[in-house]
Amino acid sequence: MMANLPWILGVIAAIIFFAVWEYAAFRWPSRYNTLSHFIYSIGSTWPLSIWIMGVFCGMLAAHFFWHWCPAGSLNVGMLR
Repeated sequence: MMANLPWILGVIAAIIFFAVWEYAAFRWPSRYNTLSHFIYSIGSTWPLSIWIMGVFCGMLAAHFFWHWCPAGSLNVGMLR
């Protein structure tokens, strides 16, 4: 459990960060952007950024959900 603590705290911090800034963007729309408006703004300024974010998300999805049999995967068992 202690080995997972930094990841658990990081996920909780990311959720809180997102919630606080989305609230601020809805509360004061002239001062802050929502995440979706930020993605739109950066994509309209630099279109390649949308592709880079897609590649990053795709690599994470493949890493987490596509079991391609590396050492320590489901077929070998967990190596400790």
